[in-house]
Amino acid sequence: MAARVAYADVEVGTVLPAREFPVDRAALVRYAGASGDFNPIHWNERFAREVGLPDVIAHGMFTMAEAIRVVTDWTGDPGAVVEYGVRFIKPVVVPDDDKGALIEVSGKVAVKLDDEARTVRVDLTAMAAGQKVLGMARAVVRLA
Repeated sequence: MAARVAYADVEVGTVLPAREFPVDRAALVRYAGASGDFNPIHWNERFAREVGLPDVIAHGMFTMAEAIRVVTDWTGDPGAVVEYGVRFIKPVVVPDDDKGALIEVSGKVAVKLDDEARTVRVDLTAMAAGQKVLGMARAVVRLA
């Protein structure tokens, strides 16, 4: 686990290390089992296309969970996340091939919220296939 980030060492505009998260159909099946979300849009290509999707899509909560890993890796403490929210704006399409999809996530400190509580707001950008997939992706984080 990484060392905890100190509030005093962080400024507005501090850039978090970006990450890439590969997603394949096997990951979607594992997530479905763990979450209990067996909606066929996440595993059945024929069904996904019948309801107007281009192909099978990743679970929104899976995408959201991958994105927050940028913050938890940076802080060194998953418990440092006080609040987290996103808007789902585009699906992550996961083709049935050798590559699958790639979720690319970057983040930066947008605001130092409270000196006493040592909290900052981190804004995240999550992209897949050149399109932004999460909007208003923001985490409030308590630093050391």
